[in-house]
Amino acid sequence: MTSGLFLRSLVLPLLAATAFAEPPHSSRPGGVAVIRVASTDDPGADAPTVTFNDRRAMVIRQGDAWLAVVGIPLDQAVGSATVSISSEGKRGATKQFEVIAHQYPEQRLSVNRKYVDLSEDQLQRVGAERRIIDAALGNWRDQPPSTLSLAAPVAGPRSSSFGLRRFFNDQPRSPHKGMDIAASLGTPIVAPAAGVIAATGDFYFNGNTVIIDHGQGLVSLYCHLDRIDVQQGQPIESGMAIGQVGATGRVTGAHLHFATYLNATAVDPALFLPSPDPD
Repeated sequence: MTSGLFLRSLVLPLLAATAFAEPPHSSRPGGVAVIRVASTDDPGADAPTVTFNDRRAMVIRQGDAWLAVVGIPLDQAVGSATVSISSEGKRGATKQFEVIAHQYPEQRLSVNRKYVDLSEDQLQRVGAERRIIDAALGNWRDQPPSTLSLAAPVAGPRSSSFGLRRFFNDQPRSPHKGMDIAASLGTPIVAPAAGVIAATGDFYFNGNTVIIDHGQGLVSLYCHLDRIDVQQGQPIESGMAIGQVGATGRVTGAHLHFATYLNATAVDPALFLPSPDPD
């Protein structure tokens, strides 16, 4: 059975019916691992608590099995990795899974020097903003997400830019942790699934930004917006407008930077989206 079919067979009975495929099991840096962590024949049993790299991970139920859905960091070492498992009345346990090698290409961009050579004031601003963003991306709500299959937040050609090793003005920077979707200035952006607005703001690198908490560590991020149409703490439903495509922050033109996170870890958004329509 292929990895994609493996996860579909596990998750499909659990979640509401949808026309979109569930994210495939992809145990690579920047991917998603689905791990059977416990069994139970009690329909009312509480889910075990699973952590990976000291972060709580999503746990879903399939029949008599508890499955951890774990985001794997881009800098995770290839080879054996371990999740920790605990449940009420039982001693902690661990389970190993294999992280497979994956090579991401390079990307070189020319941007305004102010986004590469930062002043002390700019560095302080970026540091303060990073704490706000990281808190939202790492938030945990016990409520499970309504789905693991996300709708596209905006129509348009999608880059395969996740994981790119980036160079701005020939200076190395952190890998690209999202997907760029080409769209015209002012194009409406919609929520791909229900959730709560975890944070909004006008940030130095990201420009106008919206972050949505979908539950159990599944968080989505939207950057470079021209306009924000939601507020922090606001509950939203799938398909609701959250803003418009823009060119704010560190960009070379109007587009949407769309990112997905599990257990505070950036994972490839393509794993959660329907396949794009063929040209």
